[in-house]
Amino acid sequence: MAAALAPPGPRLALDLGLESVLREAVAAVDRAGEGLVAALGAVRAALAAVGGPATLGERERALFGALLRRLARAPGAARPEGLWQCCFLEGPPGLVLCVLLEALGSAGSGLDPREVVGVLEQFLQQGRLSALLWEVCQPQAQAGCLELQGALLNKIVCLPEHVSNKLQGKNPPVFFPQNYFPLLGDAVLQVLEKISDSLRGGLDCSISFVSHVLGKVCVHGWQKEILGVLVPHLTDLTKLDCIWQRICWQLVECVPDRWMEAVVLGFVQRAPGADVLSRLLGNLVVKNKKAQFVVAQKLLLLQYGHTTAVLQNLLGYLALDSGRRPLLLRVLQDLLETWSSSSAVKHSPAEQQLYISKAILICLSHLKEPEIASCRQELLTSMMEGVKCHLESSLPQLRRLGMVVAESISLNINTEGPVLKFEYEEDDETRELKSLLVQTPSFCVVPSLPDDESEKAGAALPLVPERNEKSYTAAPVKADEESDDELDSDDDLIPYDMSEDKELKLKAPMYIRDCIEVLTGSRSEDVDKWEATVKALESLVRRNPAATREVSVELAKILLHLEEKTCIEGFVELCQRAQVAVLTTDPIPVAKYLTSQFYSLNYSLRQRMDILDVLVLAAQELSCPKFRGKTKHSGVQKPCIQLLPESDSSKGWRRIVEERIKSKTRRFDMGQSRVELASCPNEFNSVAGYFFFPLIQHFDRPLTTFDLLGEDHLVLGRLVHTLAVLMYLAVNTVAVTAMGKALLEFVWALRFHTDSYVRQGLLSCISSLLLSVPTEQILADMTEELLETQSWLGDVMEKDPDGDCRRLALQNLLLMENLRRKLEAVPS
Repeated sequence: MAAALAPPGPRLALDLGLESVLREAVAAVDRAGEGLVAALGAVRAALAAVGGPATLGERERALFGALLRRLARAPGAARPEGLWQCCFLEGPPGLVLCVLLEALGSAGSGLDPREVVGVLEQFLQQGRLSALLWEVCQPQAQAGCLELQGALLNKIVCLPEHVSNKLQGKNPPVFFPQNYFPLLGDAVLQVLEKISDSLRGGLDCSISFVSHVLGKVCVHGWQKEILGVLVPHLTDLTKLDCIWQRICWQLVECVPDRWMEAVVLGFVQRAPGADVLSRLLGNLVVKNKKAQFVVAQKLLLLQYGHTTAVLQNLLGYLALDSGRRPLLLRVLQDLLETWSSSSAVKHSPAEQQLYISKAILICLSHLKEPEIASCRQELLTSMMEGVKCHLESSLPQLRRLGMVVAESISLNINTEGPVLKFEYEEDDETRELKSLLVQTPSFCVVPSLPDDESEKAGAALPLVPERNEKSYTAAPVKADEESDDELDSDDDLIPYDMSEDKELKLKAPMYIRDCIEVLTGSRSEDVDKWEATVKALESLVRRNPAATREVSVELAKILLHLEEKTCIEGFVELCQRAQVAVLTTDPIPVAKYLTSQFYSLNYSLRQRMDILDVLVLAAQELSCPKFRGKTKHSGVQKPCIQLLPESDSSKGWRRIVEERIKSKTRRFDMGQSRVELASCPNEFNSVAGYFFFPLIQHFDRPLTTFDLLGEDHLVLGRLVHTLAVLMYLAVNTVAVTAMGKALLEFVWALRFHTDSYVRQGLLSCISSLLLSVPTEQILADMTEELLETQSWLGDVMEKDPDGDCRRLALQNLLLMENLRRKLEAVPS
């Protein structure tokens, strides 16, 4: 009896045939008797004898699948421990994976989920994943059902999700995506090596399924994990081996179009240089329309979050082959068309403009002289149009970008003649842009992307070499070789001793009317006196307020039209401080004059912006309390309003708002000592309306030489920021509610303005209104308007292309959150 139950030897298993052995094993599982051990042993022996699972026919595979499914449904006591796991690990890998995942997801399975996951873990660790991929690459497998291949593809790529969903996240580390997909990458490499060996041996096989796996993994967002394994190995393998190069080309060419973008982007990001990318992708962009669209359009014109390394890889790849260079020229033309479009400059964010500018400069660095000659006229036309619309922008960054790109284009198209040259202050961004015109050797174009930072928005790699300090070569000093007897006779004269001589200083005028007479005089011999008058005027005005009030408007008019006669250091600042002194000394008549002149004819844009600056500075001086020397502890620090910088008032205004928000924040600590503010009246209280309302009245009335709603949007932006500051400074004044209502109507009329600088000012106006107008007055007079404004702010926060606008909108929504409960209590 014992001999009858003993497992048959290998010879008997071969005689019975694999098919009959599988049938007997299926029947043994159903009987659940002791013969199951012998039957499973016979299956293993017969499988080894025929050369492994790869040799199974269609009928044998069906019987093996039935055996595995019965084992999965059998109760634990009926399965011989250790033996049934071997059947799974030694069987056809595709069939095994499908059965295991069916058992994992089935409620009626006899296998515990932990047991299934344990077998899957051994399946991965024993390299059965590469066996599975190689099995599908065989010609007989390619002739099978495509639906089965699609199901197998989903199971391979989504295996971590299947396990995690069943075990509720308590899965073994090998099923973590950051561990599983590098393992899958190793399996892909093993299969590619087998494909290489097969091709060298003259055997046929298919790479299509591997391409599908790669594409689906990349489109699921795991490019970094799988390509981090593939790209370094493929880079080494393709250096000197043309067969490996063709394998790589076929690998990416067989990726379906729906997954092509993710694969191409992954290779571009991970390749350590344009030459490597060229070896890995070949002429993919020429053969595949989807890849061409991704490389030539989407990554350059529709996206702008990629690093400079990606741009250098991408455009360098296009430049390295004669078949791809026509595409490089087309890309440059498309980039220049976008760069020179006034609509694109107005409606696209500054980050995208910088991105496009970098791409243009990299393209120019790759162009050869015949190619430049073929499109020189187009380059010149685009340059002239582009620099015009960039210089019209209100943002200094965009103006500087236009100047740098225009200089670079001019340098390339006018190699012998004169080139464009602008005056601007160089910064790191400008130096990086200029460095892109110099090609770096292809073997060190781009360092490898670090694994832990490749997905961060700001993880740009150091593409530009560190800037060396400017080296100056000292001019050689001529040695005086002349002898004393060669000196002229005049050199023997003894010079006068002038060491005690003093420079005669011209005394400045002592009276205001004398200053007016000097400033309006035209005689050239009074230049020194004119210069002394300009320097002393501010202090003279502040020392003589009564005399200043008698001629305040006349003096303001003179200062507004004053032109520099000599090169006085800080002339603009001296005039501005004198105007502020006059305005603070006699606010009402001078404010009336200045605000009326803002909308008058025959003034330059510079003079109109000077009027706005003077109004802001004077309003801040009138509203700013004086400091005492005492100190005391306080938990809340009141903001100290700082003067707005002349170049960019929006930055100063943003600082003011942030300080005011901090002042409204409760902090539960002892605080720090601060200078105690004097209790003095706000002098701006009684004159705020004279500063504010005349400026807001006529903004929509175009003049012959001045159109705020047209081409003079830079002045409109300065006007909007000025109104925001005046609104903020009017806190606790009588006119603040009327000012707030007028300002809200003003904002609502301009809320869809195309210039981002103007929109930033409008959002600053909303901030100043919320901070300055009492809550009770907002609820009583502006409830409906603020509800509409809240909806508009939400749209700005989600859809505005400018990052500063989105940030200001979010800040305003946070301020309005403080009013939410009170607004809900107001009946509709």
